[in-house]
Amino acid sequence: MFRNIVAMLALTLAFALPAFAATPVNINTADAATIANALDGIGLAKAKAIVAFRDEHGPFKNVDDLTQVKGIGQATLQRNHDAILLTGEGAKPSAEAPAKPKHAKKPKAAAEPTGE
Repeated sequence: MFRNIVAMLALTLAFALPAFAATPVNINTADAATIANALDGIGLAKAKAIVAFRDEHGPFKNVDDLTQVKGIGQATLQRNHDAILLTGEGAKPSAEAPAKPKHAKKPKAAAEPTGE
């Protein structure tokens, strides 16, 4: 019985993990609040440390440079690697995202006579 409960909990957690995925963010331009909201495992204090480090040392040249910020380790980088951007604007809120153009449906090809 206990194993069943643990198995169900593990399965539920496995399906829930994608909901906690990080949002792409440019760590060279974003403010602390944006970084904290976008990255998994980064709270406001660590986000402020990232911004302070960036202000003091200049923009980050690669993602691994973040390990120089106190409190940021390899596990945090791995968890957020795909969401950490060094250039570009990153993801925008869905309200600002342009709508996808709708494609016109192609007319179905008429059945060709068989020639019998």
